[in-house]
Amino acid sequence: MRFGTISTQKLDELTARMTALEIREADLVERFVRGSGPGGQKVNKSSSCVYLLHKPSGIEVKCQRERSQALNRFFARRELCDRLEALVKGVADARRQEIEKTRRRKRQKSRRQKRRMVADKRHRSGIKSMRGPVRDE
Repeated sequence: MRFGTISTQKLDELTARMTALEIREADLVERFVRGSGPGGQKVNKSSSCVYLLHKPSGIEVKCQRERSQALNRFFARRELCDRLEALVKGVADARRQEIEKTRRRKRQKSRRQKRRMVADKRHRSGIKSMRGPVRDE
């Protein structure tokens, strides 16, 4: 594997992690596709986005973090290891939990919740208004 400007220590760690998870290069389907989003002409013209498919598990990873294809290859393999590790260990996927958390946070509040929230805010503002300097009347 050649990954450009990545340190040999990080490459060795990735290789060790891949062997521990029994991920072989032969099991990976790697494609380079054109990226999208911000970045201008360079992103739109070059195929720096990396798509990985791990055949045995069926896990797909698409990585376009950097402009460099070599860095994206490294990050895609690291992401694949993360996903496979979560699958193997049976640990609740932290990423999925984070998505659910933001979904719940963005969900629209009921009328009752809104009324209660406004009442609490009014109560709090009444408490805060008493904090001002002492006035002579």
